[in-house]
Amino acid sequence: MKARPVEDLIRIFIESLGTEKGFSDNTCRGYRNDLEEFFNFLTASRMEGKKRSRANGSIAIDLVDTLTIRSYLSYLHKRNKKSTIARKLSALRSFFKYLVRRGIARNNPAESILTPKQEQAIPAYLPVDEMFRLLDSIPINTILDARNRAIFETLYSCGIRVSELVGLDTGDVDSGQGQIRVLGKGRKERIVPVGKKALGAIANYRQDLKRECGISENLASPLFLNKNKGRLSARSVARILDKLVAACGLLTPVSPHTLRHTFATHMLDAGTDLRVVQELLGHKSLSTTQKYTHVSIDRLMQTYDKAHPRK
Repeated sequence: MKARPVEDLIRIFIESLGTEKGFSDNTCRGYRNDLEEFFNFLTASRMEGKKRSRANGSIAIDLVDTLTIRSYLSYLHKRNKKSTIARKLSALRSFFKYLVRRGIARNNPAESILTPKQEQAIPAYLPVDEMFRLLDSIPINTILDARNRAIFETLYSCGIRVSELVGLDTGDVDSGQGQIRVLGKGRKERIVPVGKKALGAIANYRQDLKRECGISENLASPLFLNKNKGRLSARSVARILDKLVAACGLLTPVSPHTLRHTFATHMLDAGTDLRVVQELLGHKSLSTTQKYTHVSIDRLMQTYDKAHPRK
């Protein structure tokens, strides 16, 4: 049986991530890049001659074994963080699992390789006063100003991902119930609360759009628009935030994801149950949410040291 080119196998696997698992274009692109990097490594390595199929010059999938992958991980250790290596190994594990399920490969050579233990980095976040300072510094003089205020009020109010924010349609906002319907990772839908400040900012922005541009409330239209009246992109939101942070004079590096970290930290500091925060953030595993408790525990210890009379 003629071996299929690796390029074809990667292509059908990536297509399955979008159609079967509902992964976003960015996630699919990341998987493709990681897989192509692995096979480029094999092509450039000395073992290349042993791994080629004589039929078509492509890497023979069944000749990629555990030792081959370990050699690749050793190469990665010299220039990548453990989190990056873990992601690349996960991509290989998923790829070969798919090939085994389709009967294209006999086994999964990445299955038995342990994921590198991760360093538990404490997420960056803004203190309450700095978060308020940033939001209050956003002007509302123009439609774009009103949009920007609505965007960042919403990110902080709900703790949603920037990809979830730019995917919102006008019909996803329920002002009466104070809720937003979000389409998260794996196209999983969840309902999150949204505060009055954010709802007011959204209403002001949409009223400005209707008054000045004649854009009506079509429930299927994007909630946040770019200057050309198309759907705003996640990259654009990050660029807008960079400018606002610089104008505000904050010294802490801030990204849209920092606002998500800030939301989670402030909720936990206020006594919110960890599982509730897990639901709000749309985390599949509680362990993903637990990284935010490190910040709160540090603050708890500082308060204890200051307050307890007999330390």
